[in-house]
Amino acid sequence: MHTAAKPESQDLCLIEAHGSMQTFLDQYIQPHAGEIVDQAGHVLGHHQGVHHYTIGQRKGLGIAAAQPLYVVDLDPGNNRVIVGDRETALKTECTVQRINWVSIAPPKAPIHAEVQVRYRAEATGVTIIPLAADPQTGFQAKLVFDQPQFGLTPGQAAVWYDQETLLGGGIISTFD
Repeated sequence: MHTAAKPESQDLCLIEAHGSMQTFLDQYIQPHAGEIVDQAGHVLGHHQGVHHYTIGQRKGLGIAAAQPLYVVDLDPGNNRVIVGDRETALKTECTVQRINWVSIAPPKAPIHAEVQVRYRAEATGVTIIPLAADPQTGFQAKLVFDQPQFGLTPGQAAVWYDQETLLGGGIISTFD
């Protein structure tokens, strides 16, 4: 393959024919100007579409500040990108749905395991608290992290292990 020696990318690997992720998305999603705000709602800058941003993003915000700012939330309903410091992007828990239990039966009580919530992130301790199953999203659980996690994003996978054994995984739906 012509990309075999190419440095690793965090974007979709087949998107290069379009020039960039932004160019690709703009072919399918109409750019729509909006505000970049801090958590108090103060306008710090403007953007051309919330679809150009991801939670945890630091680069490419187009705003200057005394300290580094990160995307801490996206508000598509109000067309706003919300930024804050790194501490604000840390989350202590989240809810996961569409869980697939791989090597154990769905637990009825909380269990402790190791979880990975971002590609290449180190696994960290987590307490998995089973929640009532939902007819549309299947098994659900609350994940309570031993250490706060950076840049959790709804739609992102969370996968948990017992040492080398994959226990299961699911899709992050909300975070607190």
